[in-house]
Amino acid sequence: MRRVIWFAEELARLHDGAPLPEVGAAVRAAVLSTALPPGLEHELAGAYEELARRAGRTDPDVAVRSSATAEDLPEASFAGQQETYLNVRGRAALLDACRRCFASLFTDRAIDYRERLGFDHLAVALSVGVQLMVRSDLGGAGVMFTLDPESGFREVVVVSAAWGLGETVVSGQVDPDEHVVFRPALNDPALNPVLETSVGAKRTKAVYADGGLTRSVDTSPRERAGRVLDDGEVRRLAEWAVAVERHYGCPMDLEWAKDGRTGELFVVQARPETVQSRRRGTVLRRYRLTGTGDRLVDGIAVGEAVGAGPVCPLDSPVELERFPAGAVLVTEITDPDWEPLMKRAAAIVTDHGGRTSHAAIVSRELGVPALVGTGRATSVLTDGQEVTVSCAEGAEGHVYAGRVDFEETETDLGSLPATRTKVMLNLADPAAAFRWWQLPADGVGLARMEFMVAHQVRVHPMALVHPERLTAEDRRRVDSLSDGYGDRTEYFVDRLAQGIARIAASRWPDPVVVRTSDFKTNEYARLIGGQPFEPVEANPMIGWRGASRYYDERYREGFALECRALRRVRDGTGLTNVVVMIPFCRTPQEADRVLAVMAGNGLTRGQNGLRVYVMAEIPANILLAEQFAERFDGFSIGSNDLTQLTLGVDRDSDLLAHLFDERNPAVTRSIETLIATAHAAGRTVGLCGQRPSNDPGFTAFLVEAGIDSVSVTPDSFAAVKQHVAAAESAAA
Repeated sequence: MRRVIWFAEELARLHDGAPLPEVGAAVRAAVLSTALPPGLEHELAGAYEELARRAGRTDPDVAVRSSATAEDLPEASFAGQQETYLNVRGRAALLDACRRCFASLFTDRAIDYRERLGFDHLAVALSVGVQLMVRSDLGGAGVMFTLDPESGFREVVVVSAAWGLGETVVSGQVDPDEHVVFRPALNDPALNPVLETSVGAKRTKAVYADGGLTRSVDTSPRERAGRVLDDGEVRRLAEWAVAVERHYGCPMDLEWAKDGRTGELFVVQARPETVQSRRRGTVLRRYRLTGTGDRLVDGIAVGEAVGAGPVCPLDSPVELERFPAGAVLVTEITDPDWEPLMKRAAAIVTDHGGRTSHAAIVSRELGVPALVGTGRATSVLTDGQEVTVSCAEGAEGHVYAGRVDFEETETDLGSLPATRTKVMLNLADPAAAFRWWQLPADGVGLARMEFMVAHQVRVHPMALVHPERLTAEDRRRVDSLSDGYGDRTEYFVDRLAQGIARIAASRWPDPVVVRTSDFKTNEYARLIGGQPFEPVEANPMIGWRGASRYYDERYREGFALECRALRRVRDGTGLTNVVVMIPFCRTPQEADRVLAVMAGNGLTRGQNGLRVYVMAEIPANILLAEQFAERFDGFSIGSNDLTQLTLGVDRDSDLLAHLFDERNPAVTRSIETLIATAHAAGRTVGLCGQRPSNDPGFTAFLVEAGIDSVSVTPDSFAAVKQHVAAAESAAA
């Protein structure tokens, strides 16, 4: 009892201003200087002997893991606060590691966390688990979440993987591979549920060292370029993660390991995920940059906020008073010793680490924006330099010079009205798709394939089909991007399919309308390797674009790659909510040719529920709507092109901007005519232009005309939803 009183009095010194490192060190020293109870030592020794007998080895190497909990405190998360000891051998080393685990109940981070949340230090229990070591030093290890750790999106499992022991992933010493798994597809063994795979640099790995310790060594070039897990192993881990979540009834954060001797996979630790799962589900908070600045550094965005302040570069943690509150912490990696500083930071930027590194985990918990894995922040950003750290632009974040203006908005999603007219989203960037899963949208009305090609693929598809036509420099660039793909065309298909799948998964099972590529010839030519395949046109806006390319021998093989990607998403991953939309289709006969080419590439309208829409952006689409309705399942009005071609106004002309108006009677009558004709044929009509976002009056016109859906950018969704509800109420 006297010892318990001493512990309480020592910890109470914190409230009198005693330094945390001093108190923590004193308490840990007291634990380490105290022998384990004889009964406990006896039980541990006996269990270790039995484990050795079952393993058939003398003094087997084991992992000694801490697990802390507190009664009646389900919101508490002690993940990573206590120590784990790997490669422990022998009875004496085991007893010492167990004692150190108990002492780690009072790490500086653990004490600080309990102080901050008001937990009683002496009401927390700690158990120590002893496991046979999985020889992941010869294989690989990592972590996985049963939701997206950035957005909280629940339909995926995210698996990170690196070579060697798992401590490099958790600590942020390496940039790991990352796999995103679509959970609904796990129910069908015929489907491949892996939506997306990104191969990390994995420059180092942790392996065994002498004396029961571990050491870090460089990985080989082959290890850096290769994957730790194949798709089958990723699937198995994801299935186990979902099973563990089902058992505990809450989202989970798990650690796994792969034995390099046997190839076996193991789940070695599981704990509740306590950041995204505790967020208020009905409130959507978003940040948006409204100013500009020079981009200095890029990295993996953690969180979705923006922070600004003076740079404070550090090699190691310092006293709190030496780190200015509101500064931007810049360092190579972080560990628990950094956490008091991290709480004071406006933002955190690290050279190394992935989305499951220490810096990423803690910054999410603190609500501080962070950029990890930048590779060069410590060499680029200078002490005192004013910067803005933005995590509000998708999966990739950026550091900008100066204090860039931004705005913060908060939307109560529970207050948005229900509408008869569907309100859908326009999405282009797959990396940002999961950010918007909470919006009560009716699907995606427009996913632009050309955006994905330009940013995820970057190579002209025909350059991959016919590399012999490229210059030496373009051939080098294509080879560099597609390195690792035996079939270069597979690079295009794989990258494009991953982008489409991510967007489609974000709205499952609601429809996601994917428009096939609609580059103009001058835009295609700017892709890597594009110039040999594109003619020079005087007016590309009304030239060789859209449907006219897909059956043309000059691009037909490129369109076949687009079809392969779409088929992989629908038939391979099971995302049958993908609807294909054909742009700039000038005649019904052209529609027939395009549909025939699609069928020849495995995309037959009506098969496996495939619906095919057509853009209504040419006056011919309106005048011949009845014939187009015989060939397509729906129409989507492209109001910009329809206005341009109806009024004969170049939409990019500053001189004619005053004449460009979607509210012109010639345009609105065309829309009314199309809706009436399409509905008579049993076809749906949507509109995917920008005008409803900016003009409530135009939205009201569309509702009165009987439009089935409008598709808008995510940041204007809430306002348009309210405008649609008001228009429906007025028309009732």
